[in-house]
Amino acid sequence: MKPSCLNLALISAAIAGGSSTTAVARQQLSKLSESGKPLNVVFILSDDHRYDYMGFVGKVPWLETPAMDRMAREGAWIRNAFVTTSLSSPSRASILTGMYSHSHKVVDNSAPMPAGLTFFPEYLQQVGFQTGFFGKWHMGNDTGDPQPGFNHWESFSGQGEYYNPRLNVNGKWIRYADSTYVTDLLTTHAIEFMKQQQTSHKPFMVYLSHKGVHDNFSPAKRHKGCYSGKPLVIPPSFDTSKEKIKALPTIDPSTGKAAAGKEYYGENMLPDWVKNQRESWHGVDYSYHGRPWEDQVRNYCETLRSVDESIGSVLDYLKEAGLDENTVVIYMGDNGFAWGEHGLIDKRQFYEESVRVPMLIRSPKLIKGGQVLEKMVQNVDVAPTILACAGLDKAPQMVGYSFLPLLQGKDIPWRDRIFYEYYWEHEFPQTPTMHGVRTDRYKYIRYHGVWDTNEFYDLQEDPYETRNLIAAPQHQTLIKELNHDLYNWLESTDGMSIPLKRTERPHMDHRNQSNY
Repeated sequence: MKPSCLNLALISAAIAGGSSTTAVARQQLSKLSESGKPLNVVFILSDDHRYDYMGFVGKVPWLETPAMDRMAREGAWIRNAFVTTSLSSPSRASILTGMYSHSHKVVDNSAPMPAGLTFFPEYLQQVGFQTGFFGKWHMGNDTGDPQPGFNHWESFSGQGEYYNPRLNVNGKWIRYADSTYVTDLLTTHAIEFMKQQQTSHKPFMVYLSHKGVHDNFSPAKRHKGCYSGKPLVIPPSFDTSKEKIKALPTIDPSTGKAAAGKEYYGENMLPDWVKNQRESWHGVDYSYHGRPWEDQVRNYCETLRSVDESIGSVLDYLKEAGLDENTVVIYMGDNGFAWGEHGLIDKRQFYEESVRVPMLIRSPKLIKGGQVLEKMVQNVDVAPTILACAGLDKAPQMVGYSFLPLLQGKDIPWRDRIFYEYYWEHEFPQTPTMHGVRTDRYKYIRYHGVWDTNEFYDLQEDPYETRNLIAAPQHQTLIKELNHDLYNWLESTDGMSIPLKRTERPHMDHRNQSNY
């Protein structure tokens, strides 16, 4: 039975049994049968870093990421890493809990964090780990105050600042001045924490969560302007959304019929919401309310340089301290990011550039270097993988699985499809609620609450998702099967309710500014 099926059975049993995550948190997790001495873990998370903006991938010829390149060379690149929701707070909650968005309920960036959630560092503390959090929380209870599971805490409220940040250090607020750059500060403090653990002889887990590379993109002064004037990589789907929405009425006087299918949506059957979003602050024609998107791409890449340097500093310290053999380092982004694909910027969609994330892992004791893992891994797999590094089995409410056996060449059952969910936000009304399913080759996207076309892509023949085959006769059987799988997933994981919350505030989008 594949993990996708196991996930459904497991969570269904938990729901039927009425078990609470609070009760689960009091349980000691079982030790893995092959567990030895627990390994230290450094988990480095960036914000909005898309999967192919790394030097060794070659997508952007002039982009330099020597530390990420080093991790891929000395460890493994998980080439097909995905999130279950392409948005910061839901993804971060899935990383920490190992649960889907509709299960942990942090469904968007303003949803409160419900009581009873258990974060994987809490399990590590139970077996003697010293745990430290450094950086961006941005998930429910987003005040910057300390959260469960961490012996040492350093964070900021909301999005924080790139320069001269104000940090909550173990409950005390400290303002840093003199042009202090937040990426450098967090990295220094994380390394200091690791140095302090050397005398305790206890295993440690560092959760280094960067603000970079979130907008407003602000590179470190040493990197500012380093990519000025560099040529941009224009994606093949950049102009697909230029096709105008069909003007009404579309009724043909000779037949009395209104336009439908390709006659209405155009030859490539691109949804109207995508064409509309082109002229939103998440589209290339009106990006960030008028800031040229071309400049933002370069600023983004310049800002990424310090995140890469942070990874390099961590790797260098671990080697100098003699800890690199006994420490697992994992790097990933919390979601992807579009830079012109379909004429869009930002994330939220189920297109490849939005849902795929960079993921690298280095662990000389566990895995051979230079690997490229092709299996589909998701953010819900992070918590089980880190627990496995500590010699622990995953918690029963976690729907993901440790991917360490895959990197060790073991033949284990693994998922053959991933599922996706995103829920409409009051602040960003241009992107609709959607659910989706993706196999190694095909992708089906189903929209909810809008009169528009769904989407189906053959990723082998059309990797840039330019030709929507939702009406193609030869694919109808498969589309029905994927739609059936999608509803089975939602139904068996208690995901059949669209989350609603009070939004008693005016709209922020430029078409309806200040209107209720």
